Amino acid sequence: MRLSMEAVAARAGCSKQTLYSRYGCKQDLLRRVLQQYVVATTAQLALEDDDDVRQTLEAFAVTYLESRSLPQAMQTHQLLLAEARSFPEEAEALYRNSAVALHSHLAEWMATASRRGNLRHDDPHFMAELLISMIVGLDFDRRLFNAPYRDGAEARRHWAGFAVDAFLRAMAPEAEQNIFPHTNKNKLRSYS
Repeated sequence: MRLSMEAVAARAGCSKQTLYSRYGCKQDLLRRVLQQYVVATTAQLALEDDDDVRQTLEAFAVTYLESRSLPQAMQTHQLLLAEARSFPEEAEALYRNSAVALHSHLAEWMATASRRGNLRHDDPHFMAELLISMIVGLDFDRRLFNAPYRDGAEARRHWAGFAVDAFLRAMAPEAEQNIFPHTNKNKLRSYS
């Protein structure tokens, strides 16, 4: 958006020419940074046959919360809110390369876990979005409005465990029965 390559070069301790020769343009630089974020955040989602699903999801949840709790994450969020209307195409590309990529990776993991019988068979994209929402809770909004939030690693780990446990209870393989008889599943799926 209004990223200054000179400022990035100064922070990185290299020349602007080095940045351009290595990354091409600032959009490619941002895309690479976001790809690294997604890879780092989803690294725990390698599901082996003998993996503990709860432990895997909790590791993902803790990493996700920790990355969103960094001061630069809040600064980036505020900058994106301020700039998205002026730069809609760039904002959309950033969204696709971060939130959508992370969600898709988690949904793929959910689909695999469902096929292996570790989670109930349901729409993996809905499942991934539900888990992400449960992990984030209200903390990001609390920080945005300067309200007290879970500012320590232990508090975030405790919340991550609580969110994952609640998710696993809701998505347990034996919970195949429709617990909301008035919900039309086909209507819900049409929003995906």
